[in-house]
Amino acid sequence: MTAAPVELAVLPFEDTVGAWVPHGRFVVPPSGNGPLDGLNFAAKDLFDVAGQRTGAGNPAWLDTHDPATEHCPLVAQLLAAGAQLYGKTVTDELAYSIHGENIHYGAPLNTRAPDRVTGGSSSGSAAAVAAGLVDFALGTDTGGSTRVPGSYCGLWGLRTTHGRLSAKGVVPLSPMFDTMTWLAAHASVFKRVGQTLLAGADTRAWRGAVVLTDACAQADTVFAPLIDKVADALKGRFSLPVSHTLSSDTPLEIWRQTYITLSAYDAWQTHKDWITGTRPAFSPAIEGRWQAAARISTHTAQKAQATQASLRHQIRALLGEDRIAILPSASSAAIARTAAPNTVDTIRTNTFRITSIAGLAGLPQVNIPFIDVNGLPAGVSLLGPAGSDLALISLATEIGVQLGAVGTQVE
Repeated sequence: MTAAPVELAVLPFEDTVGAWVPHGRFVVPPSGNGPLDGLNFAAKDLFDVAGQRTGAGNPAWLDTHDPATEHCPLVAQLLAAGAQLYGKTVTDELAYSIHGENIHYGAPLNTRAPDRVTGGSSSGSAAAVAAGLVDFALGTDTGGSTRVPGSYCGLWGLRTTHGRLSAKGVVPLSPMFDTMTWLAAHASVFKRVGQTLLAGADTRAWRGAVVLTDACAQADTVFAPLIDKVADALKGRFSLPVSHTLSSDTPLEIWRQTYITLSAYDAWQTHKDWITGTRPAFSPAIEGRWQAAARISTHTAQKAQATQASLRHQIRALLGEDRIAILPSASSAAIARTAAPNTVDTIRTNTFRITSIAGLAGLPQVNIPFIDVNGLPAGVSLLGPAGSDLALISLATEIGVQLGAVGTQVE
């Protein structure tokens, strides 16, 4: 869809949290009226905006790609529904991290926990929303890049069913796992955006819920009472039977390794020509991931894909069409900015054991933001059957209101 030329203006406020990239400080007014009238949003610097360059978190990408000739479909849809776009926000380089630091553009501030990271790769989007500078922000989630920032920053966020929303006009990381998402501080805004982007209705009747005990075992103990609160709400107000079970008969470390192998192989196939031709400067951690990705053979990837098919079948069979799973959104509260590299690696490993479940299965997962006993944001997720995104959002927001989750106050 070709976008009409627009008059661009600078941001009408000071970026107090370092959320915006230097080339992303512009405003695009709504192109229509609708359910999002009066709302402002930002877009992770992976989403194309007509007349603007998309930077994908790396200056070399910015320099080697022309300005977009049209808005990506999701940006166009939001503008048509009455929302105003406030530019582009920081992302980890090519979205290849869940930490939230970018050596080129800095680490956006987590206003809910200033001494801790926002999480990535939708770091700038999370920071902008948490600081109240925009009402919601577009992000992506491949391995946890919206669920983790949502948990770290106390925001409503999700991973959509894989393929549910268009990825056209969005810089990919791993198309096999990339999903288009958004973050919001308030449950009502989160739900309004979902009703706008996820056309149609889903009124399915939920028949039961399961607490994924192996996923819970990867998380710090502060998540346990929050998981129990959500389970009790499902048993009480919604009269759902709640059981406790493993995700599958396969250890979650195998899930993690399968996800890491397949997503890295897919990412390298997607970007190897640009990386080998341009030789961009990456942070040491991300450079190391690309080097490891380049060494994965087709045979290894095919074996991982066979494992994925088995794991996908098991979790989908567990949920069927009308059950939900309860699990932590991350393995810890937001990581301290001064944390040692080995601590970061351990937390990242544990988190991927959790987030790889939805990733490998292609399922939707909604983060309900809570505050833990230490006063830090900590998210509990609902995982649902493929295509149940709207119903899952509706259920999650109802539970959040009942339990006094972050962003459920009367607006």
